[in-house]
Amino acid sequence: MTRSRFKPSVVRSLFASAALVLTTAAGLTSPVYAQLAEHADMSLLPAPPRSFVTAPTVKKVQAALPTSIKTASVQSNLSLIINLGPPANAFAGAPGANAAQNTLVLYDSTGPYAWLGEAYAVMAANLVSHGSKFTMHTAASYTAGELNSYTGLVYVGSTYDEPLPTAMLDDVLATTKPVLWMNDNIWQLAARSPNFGAQYGFTPMFFDFSNTLTVTYKSVAIQRNALSVPSGLLQTTIVDSTKATAVAVAANDVGGTVNWATKGANLTYIGEIPFSYIGMNDRYLIAADLIGKVSNPTMPARKRALVRIEDVNATDDPVALRAIADYLSSKGVPFTVAVIPYYLDPKGFYNNGVPQAIHLSQARNVVSALKYMQSKGGTLLMHGYTHQYSNVANPYSGVSADDFEFFRSHISADNYVIYDAPPAEDSASWTQGRIVKGLLDFAAAGFLAPTIFEPPHYAASAADYKVFNSMFAARYDRGLYASGWCPNGACGTGTPDYTRIYGQFYPYLVRDIYGTVVIGEQLGNVETDAFNHNPARFPADILASANVNTVVQDSVQSFFFHPYVDINYLKQIVEGLQGMGYTFVPANTIKQG
Repeated sequence: MTRSRFKPSVVRSLFASAALVLTTAAGLTSPVYAQLAEHADMSLLPAPPRSFVTAPTVKKVQAALPTSIKTASVQSNLSLIINLGPPANAFAGAPGANAAQNTLVLYDSTGPYAWLGEAYAVMAANLVSHGSKFTMHTAASYTAGELNSYTGLVYVGSTYDEPLPTAMLDDVLATTKPVLWMNDNIWQLAARSPNFGAQYGFTPMFFDFSNTLTVTYKSVAIQRNALSVPSGLLQTTIVDSTKATAVAVAANDVGGTVNWATKGANLTYIGEIPFSYIGMNDRYLIAADLIGKVSNPTMPARKRALVRIEDVNATDDPVALRAIADYLSSKGVPFTVAVIPYYLDPKGFYNNGVPQAIHLSQARNVVSALKYMQSKGGTLLMHGYTHQYSNVANPYSGVSADDFEFFRSHISADNYVIYDAPPAEDSASWTQGRIVKGLLDFAAAGFLAPTIFEPPHYAASAADYKVFNSMFAARYDRGLYASGWCPNGACGTGTPDYTRIYGQFYPYLVRDIYGTVVIGEQLGNVETDAFNHNPARFPADILASANVNTVVQDSVQSFFFHPYVDINYLKQIVEGLQGMGYTFVPANTIKQG
């Protein structure tokens, strides 16, 4: 049984959009429209405003420099390219992480945008987990000698002139371990050193506010969102090219260049927050790679790929499912099938006003097709219970595969998908009850319980994620997080603020701050029509994103595909990725590291 859709896949676009309402320093609220990933779920973090520090920035940064450098002209450098016990905020790495590595993640915690410091640190720490275990806490709570217990340090400077402990600055200057420093307060480190330029071969200069929209890294041109421009990009100058290189260079729209990331000795410096306004083809991927060099300097260079067949339910066409299985098997491609165990159309939206409720076991032809897919290399995962919420539009039709299940949403007057909050009844017991019902449906259809879960539209509450973690070996998605859940890095001890949510995609396997092994998906899916301010997306767009992901060492190129879409699009993507040298593997292989 098949059905037509009022939109080709409604909120399933990599570029589905939503608005976050953020509180400004003046106490006002303003909508920040965010691009989302698969199923309307990549809520973007903004960057703190820079307007109130533009002039002091130049003075403070230059005051930290040696006299011989203060008047130096800015050059493009385009051609130069104490043993503590484990604290409560220590986290295990993902499967396959280097057991010998342990990374410290520090972040800023003062001022009106302190909540962003926590959010940026969570994003950094999630990426760190691919290479090592880690500890996360505020820079303010750093203690002398603490770095001695770790193999590397990642610091995210999001608050201008955050009062960094002298002990932290001294330990960074003294260590030979890899350090990745992002954005603010590099001038404090330079001022603390009597010979910063001589030690690292570069010096910080001032914030550049030119319209830099492209960053080149490993010879790949990567996007930088225009919304990042007002926050500036702190420029460095290389004073000794035998010691320092510009590892990534940003080009502006008037022919100039700025060092986006500079490496000298053991210190790598990124001149902005790479976690603000991120997108599919974004400079965030450079940060993901540079973080990997700190968390695991011996990171493998595997080239693996994943494909997931999406939103399969009792109404799908068994012929189409079998054709997909036959094609993928012919190309030696194992795959995953995201199955919705209970199909609901409570108002008959697609059935002439007649409600429908179909358990998977009642759709014998679909069950047969799924077993055929398993015989051809398919692995079934659980994609929610009903993939919709109650009998209301959430935000579209109330029908399975169209709507959110574990989060409430609506469409704004200006046609954006807006995240509201978890459902009123949201709780661990409510979520667990839905999961158990879904597992019973799998059993009734003759399938073993799936070990991987995909939250519908990649959205759920912190309580829900904890349930998913307790009932499945892994998630296969992108994460959705809420500010306030990780005070001083101790995740789970705070109260999630669902007015400040943010999403993150992963170019490799991680263990996120919910403690869950997460198989990432970062390339999105084919969308033949634009909707909700989101452009259409075709195989060429997906392969272009894959090309950007090649800058990430040990990246896993991962996309998903709906069975009602022309199978020729699937063929173009699969063969395009294989042509780039990537080998498709089972999700379970990635899950194991």
